[in-house]
Amino acid sequence: MFTGLIEGTGILLRLERHGVDAGMVIKPRYSMGGLSLGESIAVDGACLTVVGFQGDTFTADVSAETLSRTTLGSKQPGRRLNLERALRMGDRLGGHIVSGHVDGIGILRDRVREGRSWRLFFELPDALSRYVIAKGSIAVNGISLTVNGCSRGRFDVNIVPHTAAETTIDDLQKGDEVNIETDLIGKYVERMLGGWSEKLGTPADSSGIDEDFLRRHGFL
Repeated sequence: MFTGLIEGTGILLRLERHGVDAGMVIKPRYSMGGLSLGESIAVDGACLTVVGFQGDTFTADVSAETLSRTTLGSKQPGRRLNLERALRMGDRLGGHIVSGHVDGIGILRDRVREGRSWRLFFELPDALSRYVIAKGSIAVNGISLTVNGCSRGRFDVNIVPHTAAETTIDDLQKGDEVNIETDLIGKYVERMLGGWSEKLGTPADSSGIDEDFLRRHGFL
């Protein structure tokens, strides 16, 4: 489990293909302290397992599932990556609850300067839109961000100077792909309400959850 508060960045040295899966050799650009074999680390928002060390680098396994759902397989040597070690019990939860399980890939469609900040406009798969709400949380390449506005297949966020300086978000150009993880709580709520609607006679292949359903059952 992570918070989406990026600790620092690293440089991809090699992406080593092993059939359907791969390994990433990464050199952190900051002191990470004592990494342990088998620990989890979020790399551009994807939870990976540390499997080896060599000098000041570490190697992490990337499963076939992760390669299919994220941008990691397209990364080239020299690319900067956002890094965050797993949350420890008692740590401050300054961002939001991030699992490191990427939902899908988004695309940066525009970036507009607003004062000292940037507003970034992203496209995301329609199926993920239902989990994105204005002023809710979303992880973009592992970065915990607040949703400024959203519509079907679109959302935008504001990037303050500190976030731009401490992460790779300022490297993004129009058309670049990013890893998207939507709010974990929203997905659990949908799942629970979906089971409830089935008990009320709603077909199992449809959650049946809409504004009318929530109003009839006292949520609005």
